[in-house]
Amino acid sequence: MSVYTTEIASDSIESDNPVHQRLLKAYYLAIPHISGKLLELGCGEGRGVELLAPLAESYLALDKIGEVIARLSEAYPNHNFKQAVFPPLQDYPEASFDTIVSFQVIEHIENDALFLKEIYRLLKPGGKALISTPNIKLTLTRNPWHVREYTAEQLRTLCEAIFDKVEAKGVAGDTHMMEYHEKNRASVRKITRFDIFNLQYRLPAPLLRLPYDLLNRLNRNRLNAANKGLVTGISQDNFLLSEDADTSLDLFYILHKKA
Repeated sequence: MSVYTTEIASDSIESDNPVHQRLLKAYYLAIPHISGKLLELGCGEGRGVELLAPLAESYLALDKIGEVIARLSEAYPNHNFKQAVFPPLQDYPEASFDTIVSFQVIEHIENDALFLKEIYRLLKPGGKALISTPNIKLTLTRNPWHVREYTAEQLRTLCEAIFDKVEAKGVAGDTHMMEYHEKNRASVRKITRFDIFNLQYRLPAPLLRLPYDLLNRLNRNRLNAANKGLVTGISQDNFLLSEDADTSLDLFYILHKKA
């Protein structure tokens, strides 16, 4: 059985390519910051294992989906994968890791402050954490898989209450990527115009997940059929690290623990 939904984008589904490349960009941006013992919180299907694990002294990845952990353990026997629901992370003592990455995870966490406090606790003095999450200002519709989404300022405020230094950056798209984004926006609006009672924001999230996934998949497939070159032509070259988190597709924050 596949674990892939539109929330867990696949690198092998053609219409998922823009999302896959966007999610992968955070791992490329993380490369210069990786050192020592590395922890990944919410590794998903292992999108960044081959990029980051070779740069670290050791690599441990946690995720709540047991099927994914089993697959990754078989595919990468030299690395450590464990099933876990967090926060908290009580199985691990403080100052255990030099680097922690957690991409597109915090928006799924009920107690986001505790999540960040646990990351801080687990970092060694002088360590870094790198996180990414969607910028709510560029979100096209409610995502019922997310507990919340953030503005750049909201996430900065949350992080600065816990970490000693916060670098607020973003993952932005070039003209090709933003052309796709705007076509996606227009297509989503054609669907949501029928939601005259604004049910996407009124109904409980679990009731919306199945229709969200079905409509999202239909939308991605339509965009791909209409302009395959636009969809499949998107690569890492179409994303960049931006100093303006507020206007970026995703927030990309580098969080420091003082030495």
